[in-house]
Formats: sequence, structure tokens, C-alpha cells
Amino acid sequence: MTIALLFVFSIESYAQKTMEVTGIVTDSNKEPLVGVNVAVKDMPGLGTITDVNGRYKIKVEPYHRLVFSYIGFDKEEVLIKEQNVANVVMKEASDNVLDEVVITGTGAQKKLTVTGAITTVNVQSLQQTSTGNLTNALAGNVAGVMAMQTTGQPGKNTSEFWIRGISTFGASTSALVLVDGFERDMDDVNIEDIESFSVLKDASATAIYGSRGANGVVLITTKHGKGGKINIDAKVETSYNARTLTPSFADGYTYANMMNEARTTRNLEPIYDSTELEILRLGLDPDLYPNVDWMDVLMKDGAMTYRANLNMNGGGSTARYFISMSYVQEGGMFKTDDTLKKEYDTNCNANTWNYRLNTDIDITRKTLLKVGVSGSLKKYNESGFSSDAWQSLMYQSPINIPVMYSNGYVPAYGTGIQANPWVLATQTGYKEFWENTIQTNITLEQNLDFLTKGLRFVARFGFDTWNKNNIERIKWPEQWRVQRRRDDNGNLVFDRISAESPMFQKSSAEGNRKEVFEAELHYDRTFKGHHVGGIVKLNQDSRVFTVNIGDDLKNGIARRHLGVSGRINYNWNYRYFVDFNFGYNGSENFADGHRFGFFPAASVAWNIAEEPIIKKILPWLSMFKVRYSYGKVGNDVLKIGNNEFRFPYLYTIGDSEEGYQWADFNYDKAYTSKLYTVLASNYATWEIATKHDLGVDLALFNDKFTASIDYFHEQRDGIWLERKFLPYMAGITAWPHANVGAVLSEGFDGHFAFKHKWNKVFLTVRGNFTYSKNIIQEKDEEYHVYPYKMEKGYRVNQARGLVSLGLFKDYDDIRNSPTQTFGTVQPGDIKYKDVNGDGIIDVNDEVPIGATTRPNLMYGFGVAANWKGLDVNVHFQGTGKSSFFVEGATVYAFSQGEWGNILSQVASSNRWISADISGDPATENPNAPYPRLSFGGNDNNYRHSTYWLRDGSYLRLKTVELGYTLPKGIVNKIHFNNIRVYFRGTNLLTFSKFKWWDPELASSTGTQYPLTKAFSLGLSVNL
Repeated sequence: MTIALLFVFSIESYAQKTMEVTGIVTDSNKEPLVGVNVAVKDMPGLGTITDVNGRYKIKVEPYHRLVFSYIGFDKEEVLIKEQNVANVVMKEASDNVLDEVVITGTGAQKKLTVTGAITTVNVQSLQQTSTGNLTNALAGNVAGVMAMQTTGQPGKNTSEFWIRGISTFGASTSALVLVDGFERDMDDVNIEDIESFSVLKDASATAIYGSRGANGVVLITTKHGKGGKINIDAKVETSYNARTLTPSFADGYTYANMMNEARTTRNLEPIYDSTELEILRLGLDPDLYPNVDWMDVLMKDGAMTYRANLNMNGGGSTARYFISMSYVQEGGMFKTDDTLKKEYDTNCNANTWNYRLNTDIDITRKTLLKVGVSGSLKKYNESGFSSDAWQSLMYQSPINIPVMYSNGYVPAYGTGIQANPWVLATQTGYKEFWENTIQTNITLEQNLDFLTKGLRFVARFGFDTWNKNNIERIKWPEQWRVQRRRDDNGNLVFDRISAESPMFQKSSAEGNRKEVFEAELHYDRTFKGHHVGGIVKLNQDSRVFTVNIGDDLKNGIARRHLGVSGRINYNWNYRYFVDFNFGYNGSENFADGHRFGFFPAASVAWNIAEEPIIKKILPWLSMFKVRYSYGKVGNDVLKIGNNEFRFPYLYTIGDSEEGYQWADFNYDKAYTSKLYTVLASNYATWEIATKHDLGVDLALFNDKFTASIDYFHEQRDGIWLERKFLPYMAGITAWPHANVGAVLSEGFDGHFAFKHKWNKVFLTVRGNFTYSKNIIQEKDEEYHVYPYKMEKGYRVNQARGLVSLGLFKDYDDIRNSPTQTFGTVQPGDIKYKDVNGDGIIDVNDEVPIGATTRPNLMYGFGVAANWKGLDVNVHFQGTGKSSFFVEGATVYAFSQGEWGNILSQVASSNRWISADISGDPATENPNAPYPRLSFGGNDNNYRHSTYWLRDGSYLRLKTVELGYTLPKGIVNKIHFNNIRVYFRGTNLLTFSKFKWWDPELASSTGTQYPLTKAFSLGLSVNL
């Protein structure tokens, strides 16, 4: 009873002290703001929100402060003394580079205090993509990141990306991607869920990740709820996707004439006589003389993509939540058989569902608990032989076979990719793929100010599962090929290519489980002008494959890491900065005594703009920070190609194949023996990357102009290699492996932005670039008398081939030139340079030429403007310093005889033609872009050389977006906060010297599923 009376008395006392305060919250244009959070400062649980008219009502004690917060506006605080009315005008948030927060490996930091090379990305720029894959938005948007999309097929259209290029040829080149502090796949993240996106590039930023930070780190932070009423964002988008640049091919009549030319110019009989050519041209006998445009038969003009996203956040002062759901449906470009639509789908379609729930709970005023659950479900399908369908479409000539014979037989030139493209794409059954990812994490943050000010503790645990299942239901019809003649009765004569196979089924599965635990102790405190901070971090993780692990015990053993890392930082008056970072990490992949490594890094910075004399004479200089970092990081993934090496310190013993004969002649005493099939590498360890970075950060004219530029230098040592060139006298039958490779890479990256407001027009001009170049310094290779034959001293994946001098003019030119050893040559064949001067052209004259297939330069620039609710954004993206060879049956005309197609650019090119055929000596042009035709192959002409090397650089109009945001006065009346409609075009134009297919594919044959350009219409609302 006493307790109850005291409780009632306390409530009455509180009620007597409080007063009711009302008011209206507006923006600078005097428009009411709906949904503004109004809370009593330092009083959890006391808060309200403004209504549709911007009005609020709240009870508060005198001499307390009301805090007004709203997305896109600066916070406002009002001291309540004894007034009952408090009207507030909120100002739109202004970008201040000094207050900008950057997410680093040790948490949030003011950009002003960062001493490492970190790029923070505007999340809105990443959202301007028409696919659900986040990696496709990186190219040209993120300084320091190089990305390439090598296929446009739904479900597989994910870009490769590298931070500051490629610095190794041995282990993995992939960056470490962390989502909310946990290692996860970037494409499992819904773009609309991202709060911040940072790229850590130098050693001082990544040393805390120790043995896994060598290739850079991407940090993604997802959105969390904010206190107040529920806030709902919804977005829907519809896109029409067409192909950017698709190969086109010669028609059947042109193809047949070129085939005749290829044979007669090599002194062979033509295949088609004039009558047959006329029948082909007029289409009089499509069974024997078809003329099929396979691209038109198989491919649609375009396909649709649909995207929908819904997220909600809100809560009170003690608990907040963020919930999101999204769906993306991508349609494939292949045509389908209408008669099969009700049974199954053979097109390359993809469906993706994402979900996320982030909950923040204030257990006490000093203790915060964060719980996150997220996941994705992906389903994509394709025809039973879709991987062959696109290649068959590219290589099947227009005159080989018709789509269907007149008697109903199914045509095929051969098996595999030589089958009927229409059959491969529509009549071979279908495949279904399902991927399911579930990610859970829990984080506890404890403020330890009661021990000492500035101290806090963070612990987090994550548990993820990933499973992939596929079911293949395969069939094919009976297939025939007609002989190019009819019998005495005029009937077609057929040869059966393959028997019918009824539908059969097979399946497979993959899966893994991952666990992560981290504990961190943070300290951050200011003593007058001295700012001191530090962190100590314990981390361990484990990943184990759970499905389809076979009988090798190593496949079922978890991949584990254990480590301690930390950072100490100091700055004085935000002018002088010193940081020291370290990682002491262990990997179970190495032998005992070699499992742990120490990876230190240090960085310094000087903000010259904070010097008193600079402030006085250059008041417009907000920041002029010069920074330098040095450190070491590692890479513990040992791979050669796709082959990963587990426990390289273990050896394997097997039986010899031949054994040894111990008997005399005519007697048999042969015995097999034991030998090493895999040699142990007891001293195997991680790659070590030693990195230097020198950078400058600028902010001028009240932050209207901001820029950063960095020079980076990286020495990668200990690259894992197979040692193939040990002498046989060593008695080794299996090649050993060791950390013996080395690569040096260096370059520049940077970005800039200019922002200005003229009256009601807000303009932003931006740009970024990344340039990287690498050189192989050490690689276990055989010594060669010609240094250019070695990989040492040249770039990773350097293109190599002969140097073309054009085409042979005549037989005198052939006789007076060095002997080419690749077969008989004639006038019009490719002429090569004798590099080593020995009078013979052979493989010893193949030298490094061009660049690499992966670009060494990537850049982007654009402009954005806003005026009275109307916004426009234009962005260009480009690459340079890349090259690739063109080859294959569409480029090397008739290299496989009658099998193979011909690109229309090849057919229409000013190729070399004998005057005996053309009747014009001018066609015997030694500078022609295409050599004398051949039939059945030509070892001399069809070799990698500068003749077939193409420039892979391009400039692309990546994005054009036009949007309109309805006035608040209108949307508030229908109880919305914001409504925006927009149109977006993606990959609209491509400028490149190479016109045969999209240069971004970096394909030598063009047989990849084409990239797409998209036209999108969308609507986003907030309420």
C-alpha cells in the first residue's frame, strides 16, 4: 500500500510540473512538414510527431529542450521556459565536409579526421541502375574501383570488380565485402536498404583486417529505424531492356558467294554453281538452300524488368525498427515456343526476393542491442542447353540448315553447338536454379562512461546459411541433316544426326554455413585540443561447406580465422593527425608455426587549412589535408585459376603408373612403387601486400568544391605459384608450390564535386577516375634467350602475339621477306615482323602487344540539377588502356569449313580479293582490314597478332534520369510526405572504335549473352 501511494504521489507531482506546448513546424518556404519527430531531450519515451498540417502537441517540464528532427533537414533545439507555443522553421540539411561522417573499419569517423584512403559513395548514385545487382552500379561511380560486366543474362549479370586494379596473378583478386560488419555477398543486399557505402583502399584503412585486407575492403551499412511514427517508403519501377550492341551477320546469298571465293582463291572448286546461288537468292528451295536469320528467329527485340520495394521504419525512444521487402523480375531475350508455355519456361528469366529487419533496442540509456535478420531468395531458369544456344546462334550459318524441314523433321548440322539454335533454346527442356540466403546478426553496444569517459564496448555475432539447388530436366528431339541433293523421285535424302531423347532429370546442390564473432573495446576522448582514440578488436570466423562435399575429408573441415587487431589515433586541434593500425591474424590453412602474421600500418595527415595563418589569408579554404600511409596487409586465399589449395603443408602419396622392371630381357619382374602425388609446402603462407599511399583532400569556397586525389604504390610478394621449371635431376614427379611470385602495381585515383545554387537552381558537377598499372617482378618461369618471351617485366594478363606488317603484296614480297613457318602463304596473307632478326618468323617473334583485357583506366563524370521539384541527372562512364583479340568462327571466315558464321562487318569490309576474282587490281590492297579468304583454316593468318588486336576502350552514356517531385502542398492534402515520378535511361549510347559487339564484354568471340540498355519509368512515395 505504501509503494502504491508513493507511485500515485509521484505521478501527481510530475503532472503538476508539466505544461502543454503546441506549435507548427514549417520549412523555409513556410510549407508545413508532416511527420517531424518532436522529442524531449534526454527524456526517453517522451515524444510525438507533427500532423498533416505540421502541428504538434506535447507535454514537457519547464526549462527542458525540445528536439525537432526530420530527414533531409538539420536538427533544431528549442528551450521551453514558460511559453506554451513554439513554432519552428527547419532548414534543409547542408553538406558540410567538416561534419561529413565516413564509415571505416573501426566505426564512424568524421571525414576531417580520416588519414587513410577511403572513398565514400553517394548511395543515390548506386540506386540509378535497372537491375537488382549492386555490383553493376560500381563502374564509373566509385573512385578506386574498376568493374566489368561480362554478361547480360538475368540471374548471372553480376559485374566483376577490383579495388585499384589487379595486384596479383596467384590468389584471389576479390575485395573483402562487409555488410554491417559481417562478410557477405554484395549482391545479396537490396540497394534501397543501404545507408552508407565506403571503399577502404590503403593499408592504414585495411590493416585491421590483416590477412584478408590485401585486395581492399568494401563496407556497407544498412538502414536502421528512427524514433517517431511509422515512416513508409515505396518504390515501383518498370523497365524495357534492349540489347546495347549485338553482332550482325551476312545473309545467305553473301555467305555462299564468300564461301565460293574462299575456295577459288585457294585453288579449290567452288561449292555453289550459279544456278544454286540463284535458287538461294530467290528462296526457291528452303530445305536444300535455306537462308535463315538466326538472330531474328531466336531473339526478341527486348524484355521487361519489374522492380518493387517497400520499407518501413519507426519506433519510440527505447526501440526502433527498419523493415524492408523487395522483388525484382528480369525477363530474358530469347523467344520461346508458345506450345510449351503452359508446361515450363525455357527463357533466361530471373526472380529475386529480398527482405531485411533491423531492430534497435535501448535496454538502458547506456546499453543498445541491435538485432538483424536478412535474406534473399533467387530463382532463375534457362533452357536445357542455353549455354550452347547463344554460341550456336553466333556460329550457325544462314545456309547450313533451316529452322524446320518441310516434312516436319528437326534439322541439325551436328551435335553440341552445331545443333539447331532454335532447338537448343526451346526444345531441350529446362533448368531451374534456386538460391536461398539467410543472414542473422546481433550486436551489443555498451557505454562504459561510468568507468572512464569515452570508453565503450561492442560485441557482435553473426550466423549465415547459403544453399543452392538446381534441377535439370533435359530432352531433345530426333534431329536430321539433309544431303544437298534429292533422289530420283525428287525427295529429300536425310542423314540422322541424333536419336530422340525423352525428358530425364538430374539435380545437384551446394551449401555452406558461416559463423562470426567479434568483440571491440573503443576509447575516444578529447583533452582540450588533444583528441585521443583507440580500439582493440578480437575476431574469429568459421565457414564450412555442408552439401556436396564428396569423400575428401578436407572439404568438410571449416575454414577458420582468428585474430586481434587495433588502432591508436591522435590529432591536435584537427590539424595534425597520427594513426597506427595493426592486425595479428591467423589462418588454419597454414602449417603450425606459420599460421599467424602481424600486419602493421601507420598514417599521418596535416590539415593545412587549420593553420592560423592560412585561416587568415585563405578563409575560403575549408580543408586542405595532406596524408600519407604505409603498411602491410595479407591475402590468405591460395588459388591458381579456380583451384583452391587447402592445407598445402600436407602431402599425398600414391602409386606410380609405370613402376620399374627389375628383370633381365624376356623376364617380367615389374613392381609399382609409391611416390608423392602432391608435395608438402611446409612454409606456405599468405601473400603480403606492402602499400604506400599519398593523398590530398580539398574543400574550397564553403565546400562548394571538394576533391580528393591519391597516388598509390603496392608491392605484392609471396604470390602462390606452381613451380614447373625445376630440373628433373631433383627427382620430383609432382610439381611443388611455393610463395615465390611478386607484382608491383601503382597508379592514381580521385574524385571531385562542384555544388552551387543559383536562386532556386541547385547544380552539381562531379567526376572520378582510377588508373592502375602493374608489372610482374618475379614469376617461376624458364629462362629464355629472348627476355620478351618471359612474363617478368610485363603486366599481369598481358596480351602477346606477332607484330603485323600488313598483307603480302605479291610473290616477290613473299620471296624477299623472312620465312614464315606457319604454312604456305600467298599474296593477301598476313605479313609479320621478324622481331629477333633471325630471318624466320616463328613463336620466338611473339612479343607483348597492346594492353590487358581488363581495363587499366576507368572514369566517370556527370551533372545533376534541381529546380522547383524538377530534377535531372546525366552520367557518363568509360574505360581505357585495354585491348583484346578477336577470333573464332565468326571472325576467321570458313576456318572450320562450311561450319561457322560471318559477321556483317567482315563481309562488308574492304577485304583483300584477287584481281582474278574481282576483275579490279585495286582489291589486292596490302593494307586491307581483312586478309585473303581461306577455307578450312589458315595457320598463318589465324594467329594472335596486332592484326586481330582491338582497342577495348569505350565511353558510355550510363545514365540519364529525369524526375519530378510533386509540391508538398498537394501531397500533404492526400496524406503523403513525398511523391516523385521519374524516367531513367541506362546504357543508352556507347562510343567505341570497336563496333562488332559490346566492348565491355571484353570477349574475343562475342559469344556471351549481350548486355542491355534499359528505359525505365518509376514512382516513389513516402508517407
